[in-house]
Amino acid sequence: MLIFKTRMKIMEETKFRAFVVEEQDGEFLGQIKTKQISDLPEGDVLIKVHYSSLNYKDALSASGNKGVTRKYPHTPGIDAVGTVASSKSDTFKVHDKVIVTSYDLGMNTDGGFAEYIRVPSNWVLKLPENMTMKEAMIYGTAGFTTGMSVMRLIERINPEDGKIVVSGATGGVGSSSISILSKLGYSVVAITGKELEKDYLFSLGAKEILLRNEIENFDKKPLLKPIFAGAIDTVGGVILENIIKATKPMGVITCCGNVASPKLELTVFPFILRGLTLIGIDSQNCPMDYRRKVWEMLANNWKTEHLTESYSEINLEEVQEKINLMLQGKLKGRTILKVIE
Repeated sequence: MLIFKTRMKIMEETKFRAFVVEEQDGEFLGQIKTKQISDLPEGDVLIKVHYSSLNYKDALSASGNKGVTRKYPHTPGIDAVGTVASSKSDTFKVHDKVIVTSYDLGMNTDGGFAEYIRVPSNWVLKLPENMTMKEAMIYGTAGFTTGMSVMRLIERINPEDGKIVVSGATGGVGSSSISILSKLGYSVVAITGKELEKDYLFSLGAKEILLRNEIENFDKKPLLKPIFAGAIDTVGGVILENIIKATKPMGVITCCGNVASPKLELTVFPFILRGLTLIGIDSQNCPMDYRRKVWEMLANNWKTEHLTESYSEINLEEVQEKINLMLQGKLKGRTILKVIE
């Protein structure tokens, strides 16, 4: 028992590097600092982080958005993958490779932009056997959200039922949705506001491109000509409204974002007269059994050749620069953070 307590004390005093955001005179500044394990929040599992990834929510946290993070100093990073350094849980043992995404990680709990995180065991799942740590972070929360969206859609809609439309097509969820749906044999229509990205979307497997201004200017009628069998919407607002109004009877639409607007201005006619289903996607608090199932599909049946084609890798020293670019809308594809050199 004495030896165990001594080891735990040594572990708690272990120092590590972390990207820490602090508020100074009303401004929020991020820099690399040295911390020790005892600074981390309580939790059953201590994880040595190998990779994290940069998400828009991380950029918001790093810029002082109190809707994401309430208290500072804080370490962002809503995604993390690594190896178990210590565990009080029977489910995980030292050296297990594990993933943590969503829940409160990187929001009000210090996140993956650090060499160590400590979290409750019910936030943690084992890395699927057919997935590398780097692949896990190329997916990250965006890939997991894609997986949930695809799974809910294909439970009800088959490839022969018709076209599937994907909004926000060049974004993380949109682009990976196109790749997976195309691999599964679906005919995908990609909605984008970026005309110069048409070739990129076709390379992912899209069969048609619909420009954002075209769908935004659809007729204002309560119901439109049925075009789509289903949809994965990532933006909300008028685009989601018109997708709903243009979906065929018994169609399914999933929604996971509201960057265009959180509001919908439409009647109940599409739902009553065409029997449509609108499914919200909550990747943050998804039950672990369903979470595990989605990650297994991403590691196996749904893994596409495009997975490792569009990402950039950075280190801790480059985090602030990339956050600034993300907030300016100048980042393309996934940005993953290699924490352990």
